[in-house]
Amino acid sequence: MEDVIWNSNWAWALPLIVCTVMLHVIALGGINAQVVTVLTRLHGHRRFMVLFVGVMGMTTLLATLLHGAEAVIWAYAYCALGAMQDIRTALIYSLSALTTYGHAELYLARHWQLMGALEALNGLLLFGLTTAFLYAHVRRVWIAAAGVGAHQI
Repeated sequence: MEDVIWNSNWAWALPLIVCTVMLHVIALGGINAQVVTVLTRLHGHRRFMVLFVGVMGMTTLLATLLHGAEAVIWAYAYCALGAMQDIRTALIYSLSALTTYGHAELYLARHWQLMGALEALNGLLLFGLTTAFLYAHVRRVWIAAAGVGAHQI
């Protein structure tokens, strides 16, 4: 019986991980296209760095909403599987697992607890992608501001 429980956690979590990573990469690609377009238009503006901070703030907001949407996907899966009783509780649990915060006094049904750990693994991957994405934009602008490759913003 333990093998069935173990396997069902993996069977549900792995497709969720793959789907949320794919969604994340597609959404970051769309955000990237918009950021590049805006920064290209703003390049050379006398207040470029101030405007860049605003663009990065908006980019961070969009990335945060993306992480929230991914937590909702996991929360609905928990409800559908009967691992959580209601969507609100499932969402709090999911955000806690996805961010590896882990301080919510909520627990999945015992036989789904491995899935929660796998969601935390998913969160590490998603936050790593977001961090790399934000860093790439900041680095690009800082290099351009230093006069190295300024035409590549």
